[in-house]
Amino acid sequence: MKKIFLLVAIIATALTQHSFAQDSTKQYQLPQLLTYYYSIKNALVEGNANGAAIAATAFLKAANSVDYKNISEGNMNALMKDAGKISETTDIKKQRAHFANFSPNMAAISKAVELTDKPVYYAWCPMIKTHWLSSEKAIKNPYYGSAMLTCGEVTETI
Repeated sequence: MKKIFLLVAIIATALTQHSFAQDSTKQYQLPQLLTYYYSIKNALVEGNANGAAIAATAFLKAANSVDYKNISEGNMNALMKDAGKISETTDIKKQRAHFANFSPNMAAISKAVELTDKPVYYAWCPMIKTHWLSSEKAIKNPYYGSAMLTCGEVTETI
């Protein structure tokens, strides 16, 4: 009887540890989403369409691993749709247009789930009339790049 109890305890412990390992891997993907978002944004600031496409592809890979217990499936689908469109083109104007949809969806997730322990700045572009997220308080506008690099303002800190 003691052997059976011991065997059950060992199996239960192993299953619990495996479950925690999977949860921590899926939890790790959440901060990665913000990191890849910043990579897309920075590439658009620099006018680097290839870099934006590569970062969007990395975002998609991380997003496919996210547990829907942490973020709603609808929000993730919207993010993946926009990131997919950015990854499929190297036309910087089209990427920036898709980024205008992508950013408010990412902001909604950033407000709902803590993705980082650092401040996330919610910046406004008055020309496009939409927001973007930044890890820096200094304005670097991804919608116009070098043409209007400092156009905009931080409206909120998340």
